[in-house]
Amino acid sequence: MTILNNRLIGILAIVAAILCIPFIAMQFTDEVNWSAFDFMVMGMLLLGTGLAVDLVIRKINKIQHKVVIIFVVLLAFLLIWAELAVGIFGSPFAGS
Repeated sequence: MTILNNRLIGILAIVAAILCIPFIAMQFTDEVNWSAFDFMVMGMLLLGTGLAVDLVIRKINKIQHKVVIIFVVLLAFLLIWAELAVGIFGSPFAGS
């Protein structure tokens, strides 16, 4: 149980560190303008991706399967992020 708690704490720390980047950038430039909602959405997206990768690492035995599934999870993360940021698919969720 301690290992799972350490993994969760590690994932949460990485998510917080990544979210600090735009927060700090907002203090120095007007080019970055995130709202609280933007931070919540990105936090959920990063946390979901981290937990999904952790689940794959723990539950899948074959290394080839792990690599493929983690690649798919990361690809989904990148596509959702790009859609929310600039709207590459033109969905109603696009940020532009």
